[in-house]
Amino acid sequence: MLPPFTVVIPCFNEEARIGETLRVTLNYLTANAPDSELIVVNDGSTDGTAEITRNVFPGTKIATRLLENFPNRGKGAAVRSGLLAAREPIGLFFDADLSTPVGETPKLIEPIANGEVDIAFGSRALDRSLIGVHQPWRREQGGRVFNLLVRVATGLPFWDTQCGFKAFQLDVCRPILEAAHVNGFAFDVELLFLANHAGLRIREIPVRWNHAEGSKVSFFRDSLRMLREVIAIRARS
Repeated sequence: MLPPFTVVIPCFNEEARIGETLRVTLNYLTANAPDSELIVVNDGSTDGTAEITRNVFPGTKIATRLLENFPNRGKGAAVRSGLLAAREPIGLFFDADLSTPVGETPKLIEPIANGEVDIAFGSRALDRSLIGVHQPWRREQGGRVFNLLVRVATGLPFWDTQCGFKAFQLDVCRPILEAAHVNGFAFDVELLFLANHAGLRIREIPVRWNHAEGSKVSFFRDSLRMLREVIAIRARS
């Protein structure tokens, strides 16, 4: 059994898969961490994401909440809203597409619960043999280039800042979450940058991962936006 923790799932127009994602997550928590809670942050969806979520929640004994961000504020804002609302000492967020299977959760929760680290996050780069379904070649290579630029620009020693599977010891990470500004897809970089600057203990952990269709990231538009955000993070430091 795992200790109680809070799961945060940020959502934007995820009606096609949020129902199954919630059922998988709730079944996992019921079997492995029944005193945990699940928070869905609906980030200004214009589809049936919120309605589907409300229909799934009543059928579980797990503590659940739906938070609404309107209008759409960005994934970074949604993740921070959920983590700052968490009632358990450890907060884990992951994407609604379950690219990292929920069964990988102990890899992140246990090192934090054991007092070894303050932040644990999943990585596709440390052991690429764990990747089942790869991204399209152009997107995968673009991700590698982006992470190299992040290392150069920020001095962070990590190889995959963008994997959407991260856990936090919330009592020590709350000031980091409150100080963060980036609402776009580079929010992960900012959180890790601030945490590293504050001397928090951070561990990058290889996890299983599978590409899922329906990504909200536009390769060219959002890559350029993320690079601008990374430069701004460095400038603010």
